[in-house]
Amino acid sequence: MFQKLREKAQRPEYLLTAVFLFHEVVLKEASGSPWLPEILFTFLFSLVLGCIGCLICTLFNQKTNKIIESVILTAEAAIFITFFFLYRQFGVFYDIRTVLAGAGGVMSSFTDNIKHMVFCADGIIHIILFLLPLFIYLFFIPGSEKRPWKDKVPIIFLAVSVWMFNMVFIIGSDVYQSALKKEYSFQTSVRHFGLLYTLQTDLIRNTGSSKTGFTAEETPEPTEKPEETPLPTETPVVYKKNVMNIRFSSLDQSDPQLVEMDTYVQSLTPSSQNEYTGMFKGKNLIMITAEAFSEYVISEELTPTLYRMMTKGIQFKDYYQPDSAGTTGGEFQIVFGMLPTAGGNSFIRRTGLNNIMTMGFQLNLQGYNGWAFHANSATFYDRINSHNSIGYSNGFMGYGTGMEEYVENVWPQSDVETVTGTFPLYADKTPFNVYYMTVSGHNEYTLAGNAMARKNYDRTEGLPYGEEVRSYFAANLELEDAVTFLIKSLEEKGLADDTVIVLSADHFPYGLENQGKLEELYGFVPSSELERDHNVLMIWSGCLEKQKPIVVDTPVVSMDILPTLLNLFGCEWDSRLLPGRDVFSEARPLAFNLSYDWKTDLGLYRAASGTFIPNDENAEIPEGYVDTIRDIVRNKIEYCRGFSQTDYYSHVFPDE
Repeated sequence: MFQKLREKAQRPEYLLTAVFLFHEVVLKEASGSPWLPEILFTFLFSLVLGCIGCLICTLFNQKTNKIIESVILTAEAAIFITFFFLYRQFGVFYDIRTVLAGAGGVMSSFTDNIKHMVFCADGIIHIILFLLPLFIYLFFIPGSEKRPWKDKVPIIFLAVSVWMFNMVFIIGSDVYQSALKKEYSFQTSVRHFGLLYTLQTDLIRNTGSSKTGFTAEETPEPTEKPEETPLPTETPVVYKKNVMNIRFSSLDQSDPQLVEMDTYVQSLTPSSQNEYTGMFKGKNLIMITAEAFSEYVISEELTPTLYRMMTKGIQFKDYYQPDSAGTTGGEFQIVFGMLPTAGGNSFIRRTGLNNIMTMGFQLNLQGYNGWAFHANSATFYDRINSHNSIGYSNGFMGYGTGMEEYVENVWPQSDVETVTGTFPLYADKTPFNVYYMTVSGHNEYTLAGNAMARKNYDRTEGLPYGEEVRSYFAANLELEDAVTFLIKSLEEKGLADDTVIVLSADHFPYGLENQGKLEELYGFVPSSELERDHNVLMIWSGCLEKQKPIVVDTPVVSMDILPTLLNLFGCEWDSRLLPGRDVFSEARPLAFNLSYDWKTDLGLYRAASGTFIPNDENAEIPEGYVDTIRDIVRNKIEYCRGFSQTDYYSHVFPDE
C-alpha cells in the first residue's frame, strides 16, 4: 500500500493536488470559512491546478523536475504562510495590492508584532503544517520523470473537464455565480473557492483591461402608501438639487470607460438640499480618523469626552465602517467617499490627480487654512505623497517631516502629543481645516508591545476583561485624552461653537480578532461583516449642545461622511458624483461594503449566502426589492472601481 502511495506521489497531478488541497483545508479551518459546498469547489480547482503543474513538472529529466517541484511547493507554502499570518493580524483576507502596498511598512514598523504572532503556539503549529508537505517531498519522494506529450493529453482533458464541471456547478447557483463575476471580492472568493484560485483570478482582473459593468436600475415600489399631504398653511420650502452644471455632451468621448461612467452618473437622480444645508458654513473643521476605534470603548465613566461628543453632537444610531483595505482603505472611504476597489493602492493612486471633491480641496476653495497630520512614519503607505494631494493648503506632516518635533518615537506614538504639539500651528489661523490620522489605538494590545497600553493600563482597573482587551481600552484612552485637550483648548479660545469635530474609525479592532478577543470586547459573536463593522460616527460642535438633538437612525456608512459634510458646510457639489448620500437628504439609506453585503431601512442582505433578513418580520417587502438594491450596490461599486482606475474628476472638470 505504501508503495502504491509512493508511486502516486511521484505523479505531480496527485502530489500537487494533494498539497494544494491540504493547505486550503488548513487555511479554511484557521479562518473559520464555510465548508459545504465550498470545499468541493476548492478541491476541483486544486485538481485543475495540480494538472497544470503536472504539465510543467514533467518537461525535463527527473533531477530538473525535482527542482521545479521543490520551487513550486516552496513558493506555495510561503504564500499560504503569508496569508495565514495576514489573516491572523487583520481578521480579513486582503488582496494582493493591499498586501504589497503595506508590506515594506509592516516589516519595518511592526517587527515586534510579527515576532509575537510567529513565535507562539498557534503560529508555530501552522508554519509546521504548511511546510510539512514540502519536507516530505524533499526527503521521501523522487522527482517526476519526463513524459512525452502524448501521455499529457489525458491530463489536459482531465483539467478541462474538471474546470467545466466546476463552472457549471457554480454558475447554477446565483450566489456563487455572483461571487465569481458580478459580486466578486477577494475576501468572499477565498472563502468560497480557495486562496490559489482567488490569487490567479485577482491577478487576471488587475492586469486585464479597465472596463465597467453598470446595470440598469429599477426603482422599487414604496412599502407603504404615502400619507395624504395636508393643505398647506404657508408656502412650502422648495430646496435646490445638489447638482453642478456639468455639460456631459461636451466632455471628451475618447475613453469608453469614462463615457460609461458619464452615462451612469447622468442616469442618477440628484439629492436635494435641505434644512441642514450650510448649517456649518464658515466654521472650522477637524476630521479625525481614529485607528482601530470601536463604539464599545465609549462610556460616560471611562471616556467622558468621547461620550459627550457621541451624545451631544449629531447622533448616528446605525453607522458602519467597512474594513476593506486596512487603515489606508478606511482613510480612503472617509476622505474620498469611495470604496477602495484598488485595495491598498487606492489612496496612493490619487497622488497628483484631481481630488476636488475632498473636504481639503473644497474648504481650500473657501479660503481655509489646511493641515493633515499623522504621528507615524510619513512614508508609510506613501502618505508623504498621497496626503499632500488631498487639498490641505499647508500639506501633510508625519514623523520624519516635522512630527518628530512633537512626539516621542515609541510604538505606538501618542495621540495626546500629536494634538498638543500641532494645535498651536492652526489655532489662531481661522478658518482652519485639519485632518488627523491617529495611531495610539493600533495593535498589538499587550503591555509589552504597546507603549500607550502601558501608559494608561492602570486606568482600566476593574474592567471585566483580560489583558489584551484591557490594553485595547488603555491605548484608546490616549485618544480620549487627546480630544479632551482639543475641546478644552477650543473652549478656552472661544472657538468651540465655531468648530466642528468629525470622528470615525478606519476599521474595526482587527488586532483582537484572534482567540475570541473581539467577541470579548463586543459581548457577542458577529454574524456578518457588516455586524462586525458596526461602529460610531461623531459630528460634534459646541453649537450643537445648545439645540435640540439631531438624530439619524437610518443606516449610515463611511462613504456618507463626505457628502454629508459637503452639504453641512454649504459647498458646491454634485450628489451624483459620490456613491454615498447626504444623510439629511431624501436619498435612500444604504450601507454597503466590497463583499456586496448591504443594509437599508428595510433589512440586511448577506451576499455570501444570498439571504435577506428584514428588520421587521411583518414588513411587506416590495416585489423585486432585493434584486433592485443588489443592482444599485453593484453599480455603486463599479463606479468606485472606475474612480480608482481613472482621473474621473479631471474628465468631468477639465478646466479645474
